[in-house]
Formats: sequence, C-alpha cells, structure tokens
Amino acid sequence: MDRGRWRIGFTTTAARPLGGVAVALALTLLLAVPAAWAYLPQGNAVSDPSALLRNALPMEQGDLQKLQHRLEDTSDDLRAKRWNSLTGSVRRSQSLLGSSRERILASFDSVDRPRAEALLADTELHLQDLAAAAESQNRDPFLAARREALADIGRAEALLVGPFPFTIPAEFDALPRLLGRATVRLSTTRGDLIAVVDGYNAPLTAGAFVDLVQRGFYDGLSFDRAEDFYVLQTGDPRGPDAGFIDPVTKQERTVPLEIMVPGEEAPFYNQTFEDLGLFKAEPVLPFASKGTLGWAHSDKALGDGSSQFFLFLFEPELTPAGLNLIDGRYAAFGYVVDGLDVLEELTADDGIVSATVIEGADNLRPHA
Repeated sequence: MDRGRWRIGFTTTAARPLGGVAVALALTLLLAVPAAWAYLPQGNAVSDPSALLRNALPMEQGDLQKLQHRLEDTSDDLRAKRWNSLTGSVRRSQSLLGSSRERILASFDSVDRPRAEALLADTELHLQDLAAAAESQNRDPFLAARREALADIGRAEALLVGPFPFTIPAEFDALPRLLGRATVRLSTTRGDLIAVVDGYNAPLTAGAFVDLVQRGFYDGLSFDRAEDFYVLQTGDPRGPDAGFIDPVTKQERTVPLEIMVPGEEAPFYNQTFEDLGLFKAEPVLPFASKGTLGWAHSDKALGDGSSQFFLFLFEPELTPAGLNLIDGRYAAFGYVVDGLDVLEELTADDGIVSATVIEGADNLRPHA
C-alpha cells in the first residue's frame, strides 16, 4: 500500500510513524546557526558507532575505560597531525596498561580471566604498533592499530558485564526482549549493512526488532521514506496494516518509547525528555552517529511504534547529541557499524532483500 511521501513539517495520517522526526530535523537546521554553538557542550561529541557502543556497556572498570578514552581522544591530535603529542599519548597508554594490568585482571571472574589476559596481551601488541606508527608519522597504520586496540578493549569490557542490569516493568511482560546485544545483517538492494542492536539499554525495542528479523518480517520490504541527509525508513508491512500483527492475538503489537539516561537504573518508558524535565540530558544511546537505528512512532502517541524503524542520516556535527531534538523523543536501539558506504547510496527506490541475526540470537526472549 502506498503510504505517501513525507517532507519537513508534513506527515500523512496513513503513514503512522516518524511524523515528529521531520519537524525535529527542521528545527535542528534552525539551531545549527553560529549563535547556537555557544551553547554546545565543550569538546567533540562522540560519533563513532563502536565508541558509542563501548560507552553504553553497563560495566565499570576505571583503568580499562581510562585506557579506552585515552586512545579515542587521540583523534584531535591525529587530525591536526600533532605527531609528538600522539607519541606521548601512546606512551602514556602503554604505561597505564602496564601499571594497571593486574588490577584490571582482578576485576574479571576466574572463568573469564584467561580470555581477558589474552585480550590485554593483544592490546599491548597493538599499542606497540601504534607507537611505531606515531613515531614514523604514518596515519593509516596508526588508525589500523588503534582500531584493533580499541576492539580488544571493547571485548574485554563486554566480559565485565554481569547479569542483566535491571527489571523490565511487568506491564510489558508479553513483549519480546533482548537481554544483551545482537548483530544483524541487513542485505539491501545496494549491499549489506551490519548493525549492532543494544538490548542492555533498549531491551524491548531491540527485542521487537530482532524478533521481527527472525520472523522474516523485513525481507523484501522497501524503504518507503527517504530524505537526503535526514532519515531512511522501512518496516511498513504490505497491505492495510501499519505495523506487525501478532499471529496469536491477531492484534497489532506495539512497543513503548524506551530511553535510558546515564545514571538511571532503568530506562524511562513512554516519557520524553520534555515530559521528564530533562532538557539538557543525553541518552545512553544518542542519535550521534550516521546510521543510528531509531524506532518510529506516531505524533499521536509515544507507545504505538510497532515495526517501522529508521536509519539516521544526519551528520553528527549538525545534530549534536542532546541538542538535535530527536534524542529523548525517539528511541535509538543500535548502530550501523559496517556498510556506511552502502547506507549513503540507499534511496526510496531500494529495499531490504533479507535481514538476518548473525550473532546474539540466544539473547532474545519471546516474553518475560
């Protein structure tokens, strides 16, 4: 069924989800004037999807996280080609790992400690490569070594995540939930997108998405809304329905708005940041990276999202986390980590050929 096209400030009544996103993005452009920059947070917002996912892990290990952030913070010096500063940063990172190694390893359960030891040993080797690249002022090897080091640090941090960190409200017991993370391949008419879906911070949203992927719901669906530099949306089923009809209840299954805020024990449900008075908050999963996965809902209700989702296309420099008017109004539930070149080519003439869970399927529970 043709749901109609949309544009800034306009939503058809038939095309249920995403109406407010268009308005929010229009207002974003109004905010992105020179005067607005005076109000931006100091420093560069994190926009790398892998870094966002590392930061969103529900774990605490100060030494490991300090090492992670120190390596991530080399980006400014790398852009400016401050090689002496980069060499110093890498040397300090090597010293930090050496001095805190035993303390870091003591944080792991005995069953995970051998794996953690191997990851730290690999990280040490990558830091050696990183130091050599900095001393030779060679950008590409520096980026490759840093990527590998951060990947190993992220794997070690993931081992430190304990039991699922909170209890989902009983009113949502009938909904599927993802108690951890899953990796999904979206095979499109232009190529593959690989996305990591985060159930630690959006278990119901991620659970609904992974459940629908496993049902084959998205296979063969087109991108029914596409606006350059805004969003790319899909998940509108064929026929008159606007969402997923549960084959058991014969009713449309809906998912609440679900947003985790740093420092909170559990997500907020069906409340926007405006509702909560959190006007300067940034969610744990912000719309800060091109390729952020967002769950769509209508202008009329926060909890009527069912199956439609969108891929965020805006450059993060134009839509800083906490000021982009999407954070706190829509739920982000994961990030595209590979295939961004494919994402840039997708239009409303394209679609999803198939969607497949390639890792983490065992984290899905059909209900409480």
